[in-house]
Amino acid sequence: MILGIVAQMAYAQTYTGKVTDEKGVPLPYATVYLLQDPSIGTATNTEGVFVLQTGVSTQSQVIVSFIGYEKQELRLEQFADSGLYTVRLKEQPLALEETVVSAKAGKQKNKRKQMSELLYKVYNQMQYDFSDDAYKCRIVSDVRMDAEEQPWGMEQMIASVVTLPRLADEGRDSVQFAGEVCKRFFKQEIRNRADSIYQNKKLKKDMRNAAYEVDSGVVVHQGLWALGNIRYDFEKLMKDVRHWSVSNENEGETVLTHIEKHNFLGIFKIEFRRHFIVDSETYRVRSFSEEADAQVSILIGFRVKGLYLDMLNLLNMNNERIEKFRIRRATAKVRLNTIYQTVNGKIYPKEKNLKADALITSTKKEDIPLKIRGTQRVTRIQTENVSALTEKEMTRRMKRTMVEIY
Repeated sequence: MILGIVAQMAYAQTYTGKVTDEKGVPLPYATVYLLQDPSIGTATNTEGVFVLQTGVSTQSQVIVSFIGYEKQELRLEQFADSGLYTVRLKEQPLALEETVVSAKAGKQKNKRKQMSELLYKVYNQMQYDFSDDAYKCRIVSDVRMDAEEQPWGMEQMIASVVTLPRLADEGRDSVQFAGEVCKRFFKQEIRNRADSIYQNKKLKKDMRNAAYEVDSGVVVHQGLWALGNIRYDFEKLMKDVRHWSVSNENEGETVLTHIEKHNFLGIFKIEFRRHFIVDSETYRVRSFSEEADAQVSILIGFRVKGLYLDMLNLLNMNNERIEKFRIRRATAKVRLNTIYQTVNGKIYPKEKNLKADALITSTKKEDIPLKIRGTQRVTRIQTENVSALTEKEMTRRMKRTMVEIY
């Protein structure tokens, strides 16, 4: 194996390319990696340009991926020419984002008996479609943060995930997560600002170490994959018939929507909308979309100071440093989309996309907008002879590779 790695390094070639959207606008922090080995990869710079060095065959498949866009699969040889080969990615909106937020009043079926019958038909199909056997996925998870409309950075985690159906609390699927490679991409300016915080003596040692070393089950990536436990959610909510509605937005598709609202003394408000997009004839689930709108209001505001103020300044991309900040309100809109694939007659996740927008407002009406975009794509799936991950695999620590984007 070592000889093979040395041989690849000796014969490494340089491949370059550019990644844009359909209009030709460069996409910074787009990822480019080998399908056979996602750990071999890189990301584009602010001009959408990437440089990849590898000694594998030019016939190897390369995945070009960007959050919120459809991935493209190309051969490495297409980037071997002296010219800058351009890849144009097509936007992939989250399900229902541009079609339906909730079922339209004119199409709602208000009879609870009919709704109950429809929900049971979908549930019965789910029992057949979703396997009760363990399965294992190899995934590439990209999470990007933007602040003040500028990219702050992007982190990529390559991981193995084992799902053990219905072995967790309340009948949920148990998700075991073991990271293999973790890369964090920064612009140099942001890297310097982050380092100044990590080196702060007020920061606890374990928190400083966390900047450069990470658990194999890092929370943000594992949490994103664990969201959208579709069978559990559907089974739990289907009896609440009065909060369901149905619409037929596209030919052959039915959208089942459940709305759940909570209000805690007017201080914390949250609304969940879960959309199950199913085949109108077979009742088979095609995709799942979940939305959450949350708002926190603090009457007199919460004063941010010390280390937390430093962190807030890291997210505030303006040149002016914030000296005082008292949070009055925080709002967040989260959209999660899950796309499924069929393997050996059963349905498994193929891709998950996350879109989160937050706004922190002070008592002086100063705003700090934040955006998080995430995508997790399955590169390999194993459905037979799957063993649970060991405790060591799930808890080991690995180095987080810091990559500066110029």
